[in-house]
Amino acid sequence: MSLNEINAIFRKAIIKAYFEPELIKLGYRKSKVKHPSLAEDGLTSGDHLHMYFDLNTGSDYPDGDEWFMAEFLFPYNVKLPDKVKGPDYFTTLSVEEGKNYWRHRELIRYKYGKSKKLLEALIFIDKKYKELRDALEESSATSKVS
Repeated sequence: MSLNEINAIFRKAIIKAYFEPELIKLGYRKSKVKHPSLAEDGLTSGDHLHMYFDLNTGSDYPDGDEWFMAEFLFPYNVKLPDKVKGPDYFTTLSVEEGKNYWRHRELIRYKYGKSKKLLEALIFIDKKYKELRDALEESSATSKVS
């Protein structure tokens, strides 16, 4: 088995055994929205913003077992106000010709050497989700979708 495969299996186990159950305890639920490029199911705590875990990005690095990417997806082809565009908030994700969704990606590091920081990573993920959701609501972007 390659390092890439081993890291992906390890990350999936951490996400399925720890992060998803803990997020569900915080009020998240399985998302019904399929991500256009990630195979795994996502989570949501509302109707508009969805969260997914990217198991493959960076898995070929030697420390690839210490982190993963969380992707927050606003799966609507709507025009967002400039104040919620950019690397701090949302960038585009092309889904088909002429259409795009909005996404935000965060590197989540849950282990530093031998020290596990699972709770800190969980708190960060929840805080980032709420920050992005609130930014969308304040910008009235969520009122543009049906």
